[in-house]
Amino acid sequence: MIKIKNEEVIKAFGKKLRQLRISKGLSQKELASLTKIPLSQVGRIERGEINATLSTMNALSSALNISVSLLLKFD
Repeated sequence: MIKIKNEEVIKAFGKKLRQLRISKGLSQKELASLTKIPLSQVGRIERGEINATLSTMNALSSALNISVSLLLKFD
């Protein structure tokens, strides 16, 4: 069986999101407001607790003024 939910990728995405948010000088609350994503969800994504959807990734990248591909570029 193929494992679809990859915890390592979810955590890497959250870490990348946090780094980009901080580099843009935004708080989680400000990012949540810009994206219309609940603050608790932003926090859970950054902590790698939940898997972000494509729509969520698109909203986050728009608010951060970056491409979705940059969000998905992990170290």
